[in-house]
Amino acid sequence: MQQEVVLAMLAKEPSHGYQLRARLRGALGPLGDAMNAGQIYVTLTRLEKAGLLTVEQSEAQNDRKVYALTAAGQQRVAEWIAEVGWPKPDLAEFHLKLIAAAAAGLADPITIVDTQRRELLRRLREAQRAAMSEPDGSDARLLLEGIVLRLQADLRWLEACEQSWTHRRSDK
Repeated sequence: MQQEVVLAMLAKEPSHGYQLRARLRGALGPLGDAMNAGQIYVTLTRLEKAGLLTVEQSEAQNDRKVYALTAAGQQRVAEWIAEVGWPKPDLAEFHLKLIAAAAAGLADPITIVDTQRRELLRRLREAQRAAMSEPDGSDARLLLEGIVLRLQADLRWLEACEQSWTHRRSDK
């Protein structure tokens, strides 16, 4: 599990490890069922050691640990949300970025989608130009055509994300 995802899920409010796991499961649906609880706790421990989280014992909750972001943790989340990370998109990670940004009021999900779309369109234009400059039937052209198709599919998914977040906004 990427550390930034865990940090972002804590951006809204401090949580127990099991609450964090439940949020991740809720955000990922069936994909979250394969999540290893131990992996989350290992990640939380690493983040604490890195100074990105604080841990307190909750007397009201049978001394369970409550994890909260430090200022450095908040800064890391802000940097991660602003990051435009594609060509190998982890769709679940991008999806969680949108959910965490909206839940914690860190950024507008539609703005994040739009930023990502602009980057994909730039890369699509580059890939299309490169493909057109290669001879028909060449191995390089075939690869570049595959990259173009992949970027087009990713752009369609971003359109679906934008529609979903626009619909959520109008339901409020």
